[in-house]
Amino acid sequence: MKVALTGATGFIGSHLLAELQDHGHEVVALVRNDSQTDAVTARGASPIVVDLHDRPAVVSVLRSADAAIHTASPGDATSADLDAAVADAAIDAFGASGKPYIQISGLWVYGDNSSISEESPLNPPALVSWREPIERRVLAANGMRGVVIVSGVAYGDGGGGVPGMLLGSPRDDAGNLIMVGSGQQHWPTVHAADLADLFRRVLEDDTARGYYVVGDGRNPTVAELTEAAAVAVGAPGAVPGSDDEARARLGDYFAEALLLDQGTDAAKARTELGWQPTRPGLVDEFRNGSYRKVTA
Repeated sequence: MKVALTGATGFIGSHLLAELQDHGHEVVALVRNDSQTDAVTARGASPIVVDLHDRPAVVSVLRSADAAIHTASPGDATSADLDAAVADAAIDAFGASGKPYIQISGLWVYGDNSSISEESPLNPPALVSWREPIERRVLAANGMRGVVIVSGVAYGDGGGGVPGMLLGSPRDDAGNLIMVGSGQQHWPTVHAADLADLFRRVLEDDTARGYYVVGDGRNPTVAELTEAAAVAVGAPGAVPGSDDEARARLGDYFAEALLLDQGTDAAKARTELGWQPTRPGLVDEFRNGSYRKVTA
């Protein structure tokens, strides 16, 4: 298929670009500026410089594609406007064509829940409360195969925002990393390459619709993750923090999301699409893999 992809130079999007090309798909990368064109061209994609807020321009690009995948995110207060703009452009472009439009979301939208499935009620913290109406609009669009992939913490190859935050945790007087909160909360995680594999499976399966919750099933605690991160950065260990320390360090909104206790086994993705995560978990990656090499 000819796939229009946003975020192709980002952490998740770059893994997805490789996955799509490895399976014979042609990728048209929607990039922000000329400085990104060389990067995607070097990886075999066809770049198109376009403002994702310019609906007529994005609609024009999407109409010439067989599918669209949206992974771009500024990660700031403009994220809601960007997701809404791209989703509305896809709805306009794909009309009654039945073409797939797939966008990424995050498991924080489910709030505290140790057994998240696609049927779980949404209970988002303020940081991501804007996601639900946009995602519902995508899934309700007639004539377009809308899919929302709701991901746990993405990691792998030494990258990812949350793993980077753990590696850069503040230290106590003895040099130990300070955990986010007590460290007893669980975080669903997924390697970016395994996440890309799920995106591709959804793209290629005409029956795939609606929400897909994704995590590798390990659901480590923040204590386990921070102790492993300490190994990666050569710290003597990790110690519990507090909710108040997390809020002071990260701000109320971000801390509220990171203090959630969550878990999932991604049963729908495994059963319907045959998806199986194959990469090492984030704890192992911190202790023995790419993050230790990067930070050594």
